[in-house]
Amino acid sequence: MPRAEHSTVVQRPPADVFAFLADAENDPRWRPGVMDISRASGEGVGARYKQGMKGPMGRRIAADIEITELRPNELIVFRAVEGPVRPTGRYELTPADGGTQVRFVLEAEVSGIKRLMSPMVQKQMDREVGNLERLKQVLESGS
Repeated sequence: MPRAEHSTVVQRPPADVFAFLADAENDPRWRPGVMDISRASGEGVGARYKQGMKGPMGRRIAADIEITELRPNELIVFRAVEGPVRPTGRYELTPADGGTQVRFVLEAEVSGIKRLMSPMVQKQMDREVGNLERLKQVLESGS
């Protein structure tokens, strides 16, 4: 099962980081693989977002997500509900060094013929969690 995680400390309060991450429409500001995203329905737990990711040769791949758990200022859990691979992800927030430690974890179940995609999925997931450093830059610069 491909799994990737990355942590960083953002010099902003947990409430600020949580508010930014809880609105997935902010994702294109720090995740360059997101081509487009918009809320399709709901708010909070159960909210769904239509999302397009950059795929091979720049083509759009549907990768819609649903928020499955929220704990204000502490935790956001989501799952992909559309796309060839449907990972689950989580942002864990804890106060640290006057800011917020953010841990981003992605996991994907790949079985059957999709197992052949595991190395490619692992590489993409490593890249996604690594984008947490871009989140840090965006939030600390206030842009």
